[in-house]
Amino acid sequence: MSENIAALKRPIRRFLTEDFKITEWEQLKPYYDALLKVNIEDAPTLRGWMLDRSELESCISEDLGWRYIRMTCDTTDQKNQEAYMHFVTTIQPNIAPLNNELNEKAMASPAIEALKKEEGFDIMIRGMQKALEIYRDENVPLQTKLQQLSKKFGEISGAMTVEIDGQECTMQQAGVHLQDTSREKRKLVYSAISERRLQDRSALNQLYSELISTRNEVGQNADFDNFRDYMFAAMGRFDYTPQDCFNFHESVKQEVVPLLNELASKRKAQLNVPSLKPYDKAVDPENSPALKPFKGGDDLLDKTITCFDRLDPFLGDRLRIMKAMGHLDLVSRKGKAPGGYNYPLSEIGVPFIFMNATSTLRDMVTLLHEGGHAVHSFVMRDLELNDFKHTPSEVAELASMSMELITMDHWDVYFEEEADLKRAKREHLEQIIETLPWVATIDKFQHWIYENPGHSEEERAAEWNVIFDAFSDNITDWSDLRLIKDFLWQKQLHLYEVPFYYIEYGMAQLGAIAVWKNYKQDPKKGLEAYLNALKLGYTRSIPELYKAADIQFDFSSAYIKDLIAFVKTELDKLN
Repeated sequence: MSENIAALKRPIRRFLTEDFKITEWEQLKPYYDALLKVNIEDAPTLRGWMLDRSELESCISEDLGWRYIRMTCDTTDQKNQEAYMHFVTTIQPNIAPLNNELNEKAMASPAIEALKKEEGFDIMIRGMQKALEIYRDENVPLQTKLQQLSKKFGEISGAMTVEIDGQECTMQQAGVHLQDTSREKRKLVYSAISERRLQDRSALNQLYSELISTRNEVGQNADFDNFRDYMFAAMGRFDYTPQDCFNFHESVKQEVVPLLNELASKRKAQLNVPSLKPYDKAVDPENSPALKPFKGGDDLLDKTITCFDRLDPFLGDRLRIMKAMGHLDLVSRKGKAPGGYNYPLSEIGVPFIFMNATSTLRDMVTLLHEGGHAVHSFVMRDLELNDFKHTPSEVAELASMSMELITMDHWDVYFEEEADLKRAKREHLEQIIETLPWVATIDKFQHWIYENPGHSEEERAAEWNVIFDAFSDNITDWSDLRLIKDFLWQKQLHLYEVPFYYIEYGMAQLGAIAVWKNYKQDPKKGLEAYLNALKLGYTRSIPELYKAADIQFDFSSAYIKDLIAFVKTELDKLN
């Protein structure tokens, strides 16, 4: 094990000095100046120039990464906040225009056409060309403003706590009580959580309105009709269009929502309640106590390492390396930002996993999910350029969501009792059925938001309800919870921090079901295809990467129907 860890040191630098650390912009500027002065006349020179640029960008990315990680791990530490904001406000704005100059220099080189013919470089160069097309100097300060604004969501959410049974709880900790078998207790907890969120509804509404207005300005500055169209270009969505998203929405409505109704109707009958309420959705329908797959963060990590070992010891070793290097912060606590992520650290090549575990099945699945992202980071580690390691989210989320499913045969690590194991698998598969409509809800909401940037808060709430109702089951009773329902969208971090990054979860979820289907038919072949696709990084298009995993990149009703039928068959086996 020590040999594995020793092997994962930062590669020896060829462009930056070994002791270089970022504190101020003045330290970075000479390296950009040096890149801008190079005369690039032939392909070997261009390739070497790109390697130098990649090294510089990896260093910058990792430095920003650690600032973000430290800030989210403790939102109350003023020094962490200041370090992150110092980068965002005084360093990053200087980088953006020079990156644009570097892109112009590369594209102007007579050697660029030769490099385009090499695998991976063609994908990178098309992204570089698109970045040049949409870059505007006037958007640099606006991007800084957007980063400052989006940070406020974490601050507001991270400060939210409620008292449950005399104990102060984070929202994640309080949410565990929604699995309590006492309906009265669940109702009280749901009310406490909802009322606490509603206390900040005006602040979150105002924050979102300011984000929408500023984002719309960014899109118009770059000559797009709206921010949505700008983001499709900025996110490098070369392989699908907004219409494909609309097709996804419609397919989910046709093929998944009916099953959602079926599951909700069955839950209502099992619970024997006069009306199914939102606080009845997390409890076991047979009123069994909540599943507890682990006790504390250490137990969760150790069990997950064992689970990965069973798939392939290489996978378990990746988590051991992260554990030994302190690249994990798993447990929920006051002052910690909400959510979970795997942050790729570009220079060292060993990512960081952040999450808010309490004791739930969802927490267990979250670590499996982020562990899938981590494995992806590791297997891309030796790719030639940093750009090759920055996969689009449709592929990144395929890595994570597939890991949730292909580990299921080894979940007995977490559950000694067969009944608990079956229940865990059943709950997770039902969660997938619920996830696809929720993804469609959030994505369609975003399309409307940015197609209609001048809307009022009242119009926003009204449209939210129209979209929410279209993708929700018709069994759950919201009649006396209208205000809560109006603001459900405010809990979705992506709307505030990473706009339009959500449809990928739906696309990748479909891909993950297909990967799992292949794995069930032939575990060795299925795992090999999955890992082979991940190792390619972003050196091929999204459809080609899905094909490498032996699956399709498809949003048609027929394809979704086939995959959902497979999930339904697996669900039926667990009853």
